[in-house]
Amino acid sequence: MGGFFRLKEHGTNVRTEIMAGLTTFMTMAYILAVNPSVLGGAGLNVYSVFLATALAAGIFTIAMGLFVNFPAALAPGMGLNAYFASTVLASKATDTPISPEMALTAVFISGIIFMILTVTQVRQMLIVAVPDSLKHAITVGIGLFITIIGLKNSGVLAVGVENTVTDIPKGQFTDILGFESVFHLGSLENSGVYLTLLGVLLIAVLMVLRVPGAILWGIVGVTIIAICTGDVNVSETLKGQSWSPDFGQMSWWDFDFKGVWHTGLISIIATFTFVELFDTFGTLVGTANRAGVMKDPAKGRKVVGKAMFVDAVGVSGGAMLGTSTVTTFVESSAGIAQGGRTGLTAVTTGIAFLASLFIWPIIKLIPDSATAAALIIVGVLMVQSIKEIDFQDMVYAIPSFLTIALMPFTYNIANGVSAGIVSYVVLATVGNLSGKSKYKVHWLMWVLAVLIVLRYAWIGSQG
Repeated sequence: MGGFFRLKEHGTNVRTEIMAGLTTFMTMAYILAVNPSVLGGAGLNVYSVFLATALAAGIFTIAMGLFVNFPAALAPGMGLNAYFASTVLASKATDTPISPEMALTAVFISGIIFMILTVTQVRQMLIVAVPDSLKHAITVGIGLFITIIGLKNSGVLAVGVENTVTDIPKGQFTDILGFESVFHLGSLENSGVYLTLLGVLLIAVLMVLRVPGAILWGIVGVTIIAICTGDVNVSETLKGQSWSPDFGQMSWWDFDFKGVWHTGLISIIATFTFVELFDTFGTLVGTANRAGVMKDPAKGRKVVGKAMFVDAVGVSGGAMLGTSTVTTFVESSAGIAQGGRTGLTAVTTGIAFLASLFIWPIIKLIPDSATAAALIIVGVLMVQSIKEIDFQDMVYAIPSFLTIALMPFTYNIANGVSAGIVSYVVLATVGNLSGKSKYKVHWLMWVLAVLIVLRYAWIGSQG
Protein backbone atom coordinates (compact mmCIF):
# COMPACT_ATOMS: atom_id res chain seq x y z
CA MET A 1 0.00 0.00 0.00
CA GLY A 2 2.87 2.35 0.77
CA GLY A 3 4.17 2.04 -2.77
CA PHE A 4 0.81 2.16 -4.54
CA PHE A 5 -0.46 5.24 -2.68
CA ARG A 6 3.02 6.82 -2.41
CA LEU A 7 2.61 7.31 1.35
CA LYS A 8 6.22 8.38 2.07
CA GLU A 9 6.11 10.92 -0.73
CA HIS A 10 3.05 12.47 0.91
CA GLY A 11 4.52 12.33 4.42
CA THR A 12 1.98 9.90 5.88
CA ASN A 13 1.56 6.25 6.90
CA VAL A 14 -1.00 3.46 6.79
CA ARG A 15 -2.34 4.01 10.32
CA THR A 16 -2.83 7.74 9.79
CA GLU A 17 -4.60 7.18 6.46
CA ILE A 18 -6.97 4.56 7.86
CA MET A 19 -7.87 6.70 10.86
CA ALA A 20 -8.43 9.67 8.54
CA GLY A 21 -10.69 7.55 6.33
CA LEU A 22 -12.78 6.44 9.29
CA THR A 23 -13.04 10.05 10.47
CA THR A 24 -14.36 11.11 7.06
CA PHE A 25 -16.89 8.27 7.16
CA MET A 26 -18.11 9.31 10.61
CA THR A 27 -18.65 12.91 9.49
CA MET A 28 -20.70 11.97 6.41
CA ALA A 29 -22.41 8.73 7.49
CA TYR A 30 -25.54 10.76 8.25
CA ILE A 31 -26.30 10.66 4.51
CA LEU A 32 -27.21 6.97 4.92
CA ALA A 33 -30.25 8.03 6.95
CA VAL A 34 -30.98 11.45 5.49
CA ASN A 35 -30.91 10.57 1.77
CA PRO A 36 -33.54 7.79 2.03
CA SER A 37 -35.68 10.16 4.09
CA VAL A 38 -35.49 12.95 1.51
CA LEU A 39 -35.92 10.81 -1.62
CA GLY A 40 -38.48 8.56 0.05
CA GLY A 41 -40.71 11.60 0.33
CA ALA A 42 -40.57 11.94 -3.45
CA GLY A 43 -41.88 8.44 -4.04
CA LEU A 44 -38.71 6.36 -4.23
CA ASN A 45 -38.48 3.15 -2.20
CA VAL A 46 -36.68 4.06 1.03
CA TYR A 47 -34.81 0.76 1.34
CA SER A 48 -33.76 0.90 -2.30
CA VAL A 49 -32.39 4.42 -1.78
CA PHE A 50 -30.45 3.27 1.29
CA LEU A 51 -28.78 0.49 -0.69
CA ALA A 52 -28.05 2.84 -3.60
CA THR A 53 -26.60 5.45 -1.23
CA ALA A 54 -24.25 3.00 0.48
CA LEU A 55 -23.19 1.37 -2.80
CA ALA A 56 -22.66 4.64 -4.67
CA ALA A 57 -20.68 6.18 -1.80
CA GLY A 58 -18.58 3.04 -1.43
CA ILE A 59 -17.86 2.38 -5.10
CA PHE A 60 -17.06 5.92 -6.24
CA THR A 61 -15.13 6.90 -3.12
CA ILE A 62 -12.92 3.85 -3.62
CA ALA A 63 -12.57 4.84 -7.29
CA MET A 64 -11.42 8.31 -6.19
CA GLY A 65 -8.77 6.70 -4.01
CA LEU A 66 -7.53 4.14 -6.55
CA PHE A 67 -7.56 6.21 -9.74
CA VAL A 68 -6.79 9.71 -8.43
CA ASN A 69 -4.95 8.93 -5.17
CA PHE A 70 -6.86 11.80 -3.56
CA PRO A 71 -8.39 11.77 -0.03
CA ALA A 72 -11.89 12.89 -1.08
CA ALA A 73 -15.11 10.94 -0.51
CA LEU A 74 -18.29 10.95 -2.60
CA ALA A 75 -21.95 10.29 -1.81
CA PRO A 76 -25.39 11.55 -2.89
CA GLY A 77 -25.20 15.27 -2.22
CA MET A 78 -27.36 17.38 0.05
CA GLY A 79 -29.12 20.11 -1.86
CA LEU A 80 -29.32 18.21 -5.10
CA ASN A 81 -31.30 15.41 -3.44
CA ALA A 82 -33.59 18.12 -2.06
CA TYR A 83 -33.94 19.62 -5.54
CA PHE A 84 -34.65 16.13 -6.91
CA ALA A 85 -37.43 15.57 -4.37
CA SER A 86 -38.98 19.03 -4.70
CA THR A 87 -39.03 18.76 -8.51
CA VAL A 88 -40.98 15.51 -8.37
CA LEU A 89 -43.35 16.70 -5.65
CA ALA A 90 -44.03 20.11 -7.19
CA SER A 91 -44.87 18.54 -10.55
CA LYS A 92 -47.70 16.44 -9.11
CA ALA A 93 -50.01 19.44 -9.17
CA THR A 94 -49.33 20.09 -12.88
CA ASP A 95 -50.66 18.59 -16.09
CA THR A 96 -47.28 16.96 -16.76
CA PRO A 97 -46.17 15.30 -13.50
CA ILE A 98 -42.57 14.18 -13.24
CA SER A 99 -42.04 10.64 -11.99
CA PRO A 100 -39.05 9.58 -9.88
CA GLU A 101 -37.90 7.54 -12.90
CA MET A 102 -37.86 10.68 -15.07
CA ALA A 103 -35.90 12.58 -12.42
CA LEU A 104 -33.33 9.76 -12.22
CA THR A 105 -33.02 9.91 -16.00
CA ALA A 106 -32.36 13.65 -15.78
CA VAL A 107 -29.59 12.99 -13.23
CA PHE A 108 -28.08 10.29 -15.47
CA ILE A 109 -28.04 12.63 -18.47
CA SER A 110 -26.48 15.43 -16.41
CA GLY A 111 -23.68 13.02 -15.52
CA ILE A 112 -23.03 12.31 -19.21
CA ILE A 113 -22.92 16.07 -19.81
CA PHE A 114 -20.40 16.36 -16.97
CA MET A 115 -18.13 13.78 -18.53
CA ILE A 116 -18.20 15.63 -21.85
CA LEU A 117 -17.63 19.02 -20.20
CA THR A 118 -14.74 17.63 -18.16
CA VAL A 119 -12.96 15.94 -21.07
CA THR A 120 -13.36 19.00 -23.33
CA GLN A 121 -12.25 21.44 -20.57
CA VAL A 122 -15.51 23.40 -20.96
CA ARG A 123 -16.28 22.64 -17.32
CA GLN A 124 -13.32 24.74 -16.25
CA MET A 125 -14.44 27.54 -18.59
CA LEU A 126 -17.91 27.66 -17.02
CA ILE A 127 -16.36 27.93 -13.59
CA VAL A 128 -14.42 31.01 -14.70
CA ALA A 129 -17.55 32.57 -16.27
CA VAL A 130 -19.62 32.90 -13.08
CA PRO A 131 -18.44 35.51 -10.53
CA ASP A 132 -17.32 34.21 -7.15
CA SER A 133 -20.04 36.04 -5.23
CA LEU A 134 -22.72 34.30 -7.27
CA LYS A 135 -21.10 30.91 -6.73
CA HIS A 136 -21.17 31.42 -2.97
CA ALA A 137 -24.74 32.73 -3.14
CA ILE A 138 -25.83 29.48 -4.78
CA THR A 139 -24.32 27.53 -1.88
CA VAL A 140 -26.02 29.78 0.68
CA GLY A 141 -29.38 29.56 -1.08
CA ILE A 142 -29.22 25.78 -1.18
CA GLY A 143 -28.37 25.81 2.54
CA LEU A 144 -31.55 27.77 3.31
CA PHE A 145 -33.52 25.50 0.98
CA ILE A 146 -32.31 22.44 2.88
CA THR A 147 -33.15 24.14 6.19
CA ILE A 148 -36.72 24.78 5.03
CA ILE A 149 -37.06 21.09 4.16
CA GLY A 150 -35.72 20.05 7.57
CA LEU A 151 -38.05 22.43 9.41
CA LYS A 152 -41.05 21.33 7.35
CA ASN A 153 -40.37 17.60 7.58
CA SER A 154 -39.99 17.82 11.36
CA GLY A 155 -43.18 19.75 11.98
CA VAL A 156 -41.28 22.73 13.42
CA LEU A 157 -42.53 24.72 10.44
CA ALA A 158 -46.08 24.54 9.05
CA VAL A 159 -46.58 25.70 5.48
CA GLY A 160 -49.87 26.70 3.86
CA VAL A 161 -50.81 26.47 0.19
CA GLU A 162 -52.01 30.09 -0.10
CA ASN A 163 -51.44 33.21 2.00
CA THR A 164 -54.28 32.55 4.42
CA VAL A 165 -54.17 30.70 7.69
CA THR A 166 -57.28 28.71 6.81
CA ASP A 167 -55.26 26.63 4.35
CA ILE A 168 -53.31 25.09 7.23
CA PRO A 169 -55.36 22.43 9.05
CA LYS A 170 -56.36 23.36 12.59
CA GLY A 171 -53.98 21.98 15.18
CA GLN A 172 -51.03 21.92 12.79
CA PHE A 173 -49.68 25.35 13.68
CA THR A 174 -49.14 27.69 16.60
CA ASP A 175 -50.50 31.16 15.77
CA ILE A 176 -48.15 33.81 17.18
CA LEU A 177 -49.20 37.00 15.39
CA GLY A 178 -48.48 35.24 12.12
CA PHE A 179 -51.97 34.88 10.72
CA GLU A 180 -51.03 36.79 7.57
CA SER A 181 -48.25 34.41 6.59
CA VAL A 182 -48.08 30.99 4.94
CA PHE A 183 -45.31 30.08 7.39
CA HIS A 184 -46.19 29.13 10.95
CA LEU A 185 -44.54 27.57 13.96
CA GLY A 186 -45.43 23.89 14.09
CA SER A 187 -47.79 22.47 16.69
CA LEU A 188 -46.20 22.42 20.13
CA GLU A 189 -48.26 19.32 20.89
CA ASN A 190 -46.16 17.34 18.40
CA SER A 191 -43.37 15.38 20.12
CA GLY A 192 -41.42 15.37 16.84
CA VAL A 193 -40.99 19.14 17.13
CA TYR A 194 -39.28 18.79 20.50
CA LEU A 195 -37.11 15.90 19.31
CA THR A 196 -35.96 17.94 16.32
CA LEU A 197 -35.12 20.98 18.42
CA LEU A 198 -33.31 18.75 20.88
CA GLY A 199 -31.39 17.19 17.98
CA VAL A 200 -30.32 20.58 16.67
CA LEU A 201 -29.13 21.58 20.15
CA LEU A 202 -27.28 18.29 20.66
CA ILE A 203 -25.48 18.49 17.32
CA ALA A 204 -24.65 22.14 17.94
CA VAL A 205 -23.10 21.36 21.34
CA LEU A 206 -21.05 18.52 19.85
CA MET A 207 -19.82 20.84 17.11
CA VAL A 208 -18.81 23.48 19.62
CA LEU A 209 -16.88 20.76 21.46
CA ARG A 210 -15.31 19.79 18.09
CA VAL A 211 -16.46 16.17 18.36
CA PRO A 212 -15.76 14.29 15.08
CA GLY A 213 -18.95 13.07 13.45
CA ALA A 214 -21.13 15.49 15.44
CA ILE A 215 -24.07 15.20 13.03
CA LEU A 216 -23.99 11.41 13.12
CA TRP A 217 -23.78 11.30 16.91
CA GLY A 218 -26.62 13.80 17.13
CA ILE A 219 -28.80 11.52 14.98
CA VAL A 220 -27.89 8.56 17.19
CA GLY A 221 -28.67 10.57 20.35
CA VAL A 222 -32.12 11.67 19.13
CA THR A 223 -32.90 8.11 18.03
CA ILE A 224 -32.07 6.76 21.50
CA ILE A 225 -34.23 9.45 23.13
CA ALA A 226 -37.09 8.67 20.72
CA ILE A 227 -36.86 4.99 21.65
CA CYS A 228 -36.89 5.82 25.39
CA THR A 229 -39.92 8.11 25.02
CA GLY A 230 -41.83 5.58 22.95
CA ASP A 231 -41.84 7.67 19.78
CA VAL A 232 -40.00 4.78 18.11
CA ASN A 233 -41.25 1.23 18.73
CA VAL A 234 -38.20 -1.00 18.31
CA SER A 235 -40.01 -4.34 18.08
CA GLU A 236 -42.53 -3.07 15.53
CA THR A 237 -39.91 -1.25 13.47
CA LEU A 238 -37.52 -4.20 13.30
CA LYS A 239 -40.21 -6.80 12.60
CA GLY A 240 -39.38 -8.60 9.37
CA GLN A 241 -36.19 -6.59 8.76
CA SER A 242 -33.07 -8.41 7.55
CA TRP A 243 -29.45 -7.56 8.33
CA SER A 244 -28.36 -8.92 4.95
CA PRO A 245 -28.79 -6.51 2.01
CA ASP A 246 -31.48 -7.51 -0.49
CA PHE A 247 -30.18 -6.15 -3.78
CA GLY A 248 -33.26 -7.51 -5.53
CA GLN A 249 -35.19 -4.52 -4.18
CA MET A 250 -32.89 -1.96 -5.82
CA SER A 251 -34.09 0.21 -8.70
CA TRP A 252 -31.34 -0.74 -11.14
CA TRP A 253 -31.38 1.35 -14.34
CA ASP A 254 -34.89 2.58 -13.52
CA PHE A 255 -35.03 5.24 -16.24
CA ASP A 256 -37.74 6.79 -18.41
CA PHE A 257 -36.03 8.47 -21.36
CA LYS A 258 -39.25 8.79 -23.33
CA GLY A 259 -40.96 10.56 -20.46
CA VAL A 260 -38.04 13.00 -20.08
CA TRP A 261 -38.28 14.32 -23.63
CA HIS A 262 -42.06 14.25 -23.62
CA THR A 263 -42.28 16.20 -20.36
CA GLY A 264 -39.54 18.64 -21.28
CA LEU A 265 -36.97 18.24 -18.50
CA ILE A 266 -34.25 20.11 -20.36
CA SER A 267 -34.26 22.95 -17.82
CA ILE A 268 -34.14 20.48 -14.93
CA ILE A 269 -31.18 18.65 -16.48
CA ALA A 270 -29.47 22.02 -16.93
CA THR A 271 -30.11 22.94 -13.29
CA PHE A 272 -28.69 19.64 -12.02
CA THR A 273 -25.63 20.23 -14.18
CA PHE A 274 -25.21 23.88 -13.24
CA VAL A 275 -25.58 23.54 -9.48
CA GLU A 276 -23.39 20.43 -9.29
CA LEU A 277 -20.76 22.18 -11.42
CA PHE A 278 -19.97 24.83 -8.82
CA ASP A 279 -20.63 22.65 -5.80
CA THR A 280 -18.05 20.10 -6.92
CA PHE A 281 -15.48 22.63 -8.06
CA GLY A 282 -15.51 24.51 -4.77
CA THR A 283 -15.30 21.31 -2.75
CA LEU A 284 -12.48 19.78 -4.79
CA VAL A 285 -10.37 22.94 -4.81
CA GLY A 286 -10.96 23.45 -1.09
CA THR A 287 -10.00 19.88 -0.16
CA ALA A 288 -7.02 19.99 -2.53
CA ASN A 289 -5.76 23.13 -0.81
CA ARG A 290 -6.14 21.55 2.64
CA ALA A 291 -4.35 18.40 1.49
CA GLY A 292 -1.46 20.46 0.14
CA VAL A 293 -2.02 19.33 -3.43
CA MET A 294 -2.27 22.90 -4.77
CA LYS A 295 1.24 23.78 -3.58
CA ASP A 296 2.28 22.69 -7.06
CA PRO A 297 -0.34 24.44 -9.26
CA ALA A 298 0.28 22.31 -12.36
CA LYS A 299 0.07 19.07 -10.38
CA GLY A 300 -2.91 20.37 -8.44
CA ARG A 301 -4.90 21.17 -11.59
CA LYS A 302 -4.14 17.71 -12.95
CA VAL A 303 -5.36 16.03 -9.75
CA VAL A 304 -8.52 18.16 -9.62
CA GLY A 305 -9.18 17.39 -13.28
CA LYS A 306 -9.01 13.63 -12.66
CA ALA A 307 -11.16 14.01 -9.56
CA MET A 308 -13.76 15.91 -11.59
CA PHE A 309 -13.99 13.03 -14.05
CA VAL A 310 -14.52 10.47 -11.27
CA ASP A 311 -17.14 12.80 -9.84
CA ALA A 312 -18.88 13.00 -13.23
CA VAL A 313 -18.92 9.22 -13.58
CA GLY A 314 -20.35 9.05 -10.08
CA VAL A 315 -23.31 11.24 -11.09
CA SER A 316 -24.46 8.84 -13.82
CA GLY A 317 -23.39 5.78 -11.85
CA GLY A 318 -25.41 6.85 -8.83
CA ALA A 319 -28.49 7.39 -11.00
CA MET A 320 -28.05 3.89 -12.43
CA LEU A 321 -28.06 2.55 -8.87
CA GLY A 322 -31.19 4.55 -8.04
CA THR A 323 -30.14 7.69 -6.19
CA SER A 324 -29.82 11.41 -6.83
CA THR A 325 -26.62 13.20 -7.81
CA VAL A 326 -23.43 11.77 -6.31
CA THR A 327 -20.87 14.46 -5.53
CA THR A 328 -17.66 15.08 -3.61
CA PHE A 329 -18.43 15.86 0.05
CA VAL A 330 -16.96 18.85 1.83
CA GLU A 331 -16.81 16.61 4.93
CA SER A 332 -13.76 15.06 3.28
CA SER A 333 -11.83 17.90 4.88
CA ALA A 334 -12.40 16.25 8.28
CA GLY A 335 -10.25 13.30 7.26
CA ILE A 336 -7.65 15.59 5.75
CA ALA A 337 -7.51 17.48 9.05
CA GLN A 338 -6.72 14.13 10.71
CA GLY A 339 -3.70 13.70 8.42
CA GLY A 340 -5.22 12.00 5.37
CA ARG A 341 -3.18 12.83 2.27
CA THR A 342 -3.63 9.97 -0.20
CA GLY A 343 -6.21 7.73 -1.84
CA LEU A 344 -5.87 5.24 1.02
CA THR A 345 -8.00 7.61 3.09
CA ALA A 346 -10.71 7.52 0.42
CA VAL A 347 -10.50 3.74 0.03
CA THR A 348 -10.95 3.32 3.79
CA THR A 349 -14.02 5.57 3.74
CA GLY A 350 -15.44 3.68 0.76
CA ILE A 351 -15.00 0.30 2.44
CA ALA A 352 -16.79 1.63 5.53
CA PHE A 353 -19.75 2.67 3.35
CA LEU A 354 -19.90 -0.77 1.74
CA ALA A 355 -19.84 -2.35 5.22
CA SER A 356 -22.81 -0.15 6.19
CA LEU A 357 -24.98 -2.15 3.77
CA PHE A 358 -25.51 -4.53 6.67
CA ILE A 359 -26.97 -1.99 9.13
CA TRP A 360 -30.35 -1.27 7.51
CA PRO A 361 -32.34 -2.29 10.63
CA ILE A 362 -30.47 0.39 12.59
CA ILE A 363 -31.17 3.01 9.90
CA LYS A 364 -34.83 1.97 9.98
CA LEU A 365 -35.03 3.00 13.65
CA ILE A 366 -33.99 6.60 12.98
CA PRO A 367 -37.03 8.94 13.25
CA ASP A 368 -37.73 11.81 10.83
CA SER A 369 -37.04 14.27 13.65
CA ALA A 370 -33.41 13.09 13.80
CA THR A 371 -32.79 13.46 10.07
CA ALA A 372 -34.59 16.81 10.10
CA ALA A 373 -32.17 18.09 12.74
CA ALA A 374 -29.29 16.99 10.52
CA LEU A 375 -30.77 18.88 7.55
CA ILE A 376 -31.06 22.07 9.58
CA ILE A 377 -27.43 21.85 10.72
CA VAL A 378 -26.23 21.11 7.17
CA GLY A 379 -28.02 24.33 6.23
CA VAL A 380 -25.93 26.17 8.83
CA LEU A 381 -22.72 24.78 7.35
CA MET A 382 -23.67 25.82 3.82
CA VAL A 383 -24.74 29.34 4.81
CA GLN A 384 -21.21 30.00 6.10
CA SER A 385 -20.26 30.85 2.50
CA ILE A 386 -22.20 34.12 2.82
CA LYS A 387 -19.10 35.81 4.25
CA GLU A 388 -17.42 35.41 0.85
CA ILE A 389 -20.05 37.52 -0.94
CA ASP A 390 -19.25 41.18 -1.70
CA PHE A 391 -22.37 42.92 -0.39
CA GLN A 392 -20.72 46.35 -0.62
CA ASP A 393 -20.94 46.32 -4.41
CA MET A 394 -24.58 46.31 -5.60
CA VAL A 395 -23.64 44.63 -8.88
CA TYR A 396 -22.71 41.55 -6.83
CA ALA A 397 -24.97 42.13 -3.83
CA ILE A 398 -28.35 42.26 -5.60
CA PRO A 399 -27.89 39.15 -7.80
CA SER A 400 -26.50 37.27 -4.81
CA PHE A 401 -29.43 38.31 -2.61
CA LEU A 402 -31.99 37.33 -5.26
CA THR A 403 -30.27 33.96 -5.63
CA ILE A 404 -30.34 33.36 -1.88
CA ALA A 405 -33.89 34.61 -1.30
CA LEU A 406 -35.69 32.98 -4.20
CA MET A 407 -34.42 29.45 -3.59
CA PRO A 408 -36.19 28.87 -0.24
CA PHE A 409 -39.09 31.29 -0.73
CA THR A 410 -40.11 29.92 -4.13
CA TYR A 411 -39.04 26.43 -3.05
CA ASN A 412 -37.00 26.02 -6.21
CA ILE A 413 -33.22 26.08 -6.67
CA ALA A 414 -33.49 26.83 -10.40
CA ASN A 415 -35.43 30.06 -9.77
CA GLY A 416 -32.67 31.40 -7.53
CA VAL A 417 -29.86 30.50 -9.93
CA SER A 418 -31.77 31.98 -12.86
CA ALA A 419 -32.51 35.27 -11.09
CA GLY A 420 -28.88 35.61 -10.06
CA ILE A 421 -27.47 35.07 -13.54
CA VAL A 422 -29.88 37.35 -15.39
CA SER A 423 -29.67 40.18 -12.85
CA TYR A 424 -25.86 40.03 -12.79
CA VAL A 425 -25.58 40.24 -16.57
CA VAL A 426 -27.93 43.25 -16.64
CA LEU A 427 -26.38 45.12 -13.69
CA ALA A 428 -22.77 44.42 -14.72
CA THR A 429 -23.52 45.66 -18.23
CA VAL A 430 -25.15 48.84 -16.88
CA GLY A 431 -22.17 49.33 -14.57
CA ASN A 432 -19.76 49.01 -17.47
CA LEU A 433 -21.78 51.40 -19.67
CA SER A 434 -21.77 54.00 -16.90
CA GLY A 435 -18.01 54.04 -17.11
CA LYS A 436 -17.63 53.97 -13.33
CA SER A 437 -16.57 50.36 -13.05
CA LYS A 438 -15.40 47.46 -15.16
CA TYR A 439 -17.18 44.19 -14.47
CA LYS A 440 -16.35 40.96 -16.22
CA VAL A 441 -19.30 39.50 -18.14
CA HIS A 442 -18.16 36.27 -19.79
CA TRP A 443 -19.82 35.43 -23.08
CA LEU A 444 -21.14 32.22 -21.52
CA MET A 445 -23.05 34.32 -18.98
CA TRP A 446 -24.80 36.06 -21.87
CA VAL A 447 -25.69 32.69 -23.37
CA LEU A 448 -27.05 31.44 -20.04
CA ALA A 449 -29.01 34.66 -19.46
CA VAL A 450 -30.67 34.47 -22.88
CA LEU A 451 -31.56 30.81 -22.40
CA ILE A 452 -33.05 31.56 -18.97
CA VAL A 453 -35.18 34.43 -20.30
CA LEU A 454 -36.41 32.24 -23.16
CA ARG A 455 -37.21 29.44 -20.70
CA TYR A 456 -39.36 31.62 -18.45
CA ALA A 457 -40.99 33.30 -21.47
CA TRP A 458 -41.92 29.85 -22.74
CA ILE A 459 -43.28 28.86 -19.31
CA GLY A 460 -45.38 32.03 -19.26
CA SER A 461 -46.76 31.36 -22.72
CA GLN A 462 -47.84 27.88 -21.63
CA GLY A 463 -49.78 29.23 -18.66
